[in-house]
Amino acid sequence: MDLPEGTFQHLTVQVGDNLKYRRIDRYLHGRYGHVSRSFIQEAIRTGLVKVDGRPVKCNYQLRPGQTVELVLPIRQPSHIEPEDIPIQVLYEDEDIIVINKQAGMVVHPARGNMHGTLVNALVHYASSLSSGLGPFRPGIVHRLDRDTTGVMVVAKHEIAQARLAVQFEQRKVEKVYLAIVHGGPQLDADRINAPLGVHPTIRERHAIRPEIGKPAVTDYKVLERFRGFALLELRPKTGRTHQIRVHLSYIKHPIVADLTYGGCLVYPWQLKDQQPSVEDPVVNRCALHAWQLGFTHPGTQKPVLFEAPLPQDMQRLLEMLRQYRPC
Repeated sequence: MDLPEGTFQHLTVQVGDNLKYRRIDRYLHGRYGHVSRSFIQEAIRTGLVKVDGRPVKCNYQLRPGQTVELVLPIRQPSHIEPEDIPIQVLYEDEDIIVINKQAGMVVHPARGNMHGTLVNALVHYASSLSSGLGPFRPGIVHRLDRDTTGVMVVAKHEIAQARLAVQFEQRKVEKVYLAIVHGGPQLDADRINAPLGVHPTIRERHAIRPEIGKPAVTDYKVLERFRGFALLELRPKTGRTHQIRVHLSYIKHPIVADLTYGGCLVYPWQLKDQQPSVEDPVVNRCALHAWQLGFTHPGTQKPVLFEAPLPQDMQRLLEMLRQYRPC
């Protein structure tokens, strides 16, 4: 799974003649001061830094004319206000915090969303967070959309950040999502392989872009079928923005209440096949949940798997589908 778009960048540097520092970790820290030296050293050790196409050690001595390729976090300078916002912690130790993100919460501050984000809550909650992605996104390793619920891992220090980052970069993190969709795929399991890019006319959206899009792969399995709906398990193999949502819309089975990509609100009277009445929708946000997250623990170096329970709104929809829309 790739590093989340917008948080890391792939860089290529041509080493000049006037080298202040020849040792590669000191050289890179001098060029990219917003990234800690410990992060850079871990990035070198885990293969995110190459010289002339080859991995090197932290004490490697650079020579003029060499080419350095590296992956580093994007600088996002800003001051984060701590805010006493409740967060559901699934697990915590000296290296990481694993949370169950709630619906309606933006992960990090950005233009138009400077308060009420997960980062604001984390800065208030945690005594230490990594600074690997800059002060605008302390601790953040990956992201979920505003209305997507579920499990996320947060890094408490730079070494944890770097060790988790390389797992995302090398697609060694296992993510499993649950989604309730309109209709039901003909096959019980399949792979969606369709490149994604920014929508040609609507910047806030993404779309299938065969000619210019980046590779995007999502595996799905049908867990339950209902009359007019289905519960899917999804395993994205790449980490493109809105990947699951766009892919499901592409195969004509958009996620319930995903109004951006073709989903519709579902009301109790519809599920009961009754006449229209004034009721709230069963789910009023995209019915997508990050169910499981598996990775190698950055401290113990042992495999771990965390699971976030299905949120109440999606659970209610499933219960109503089982009662009123069985196949």
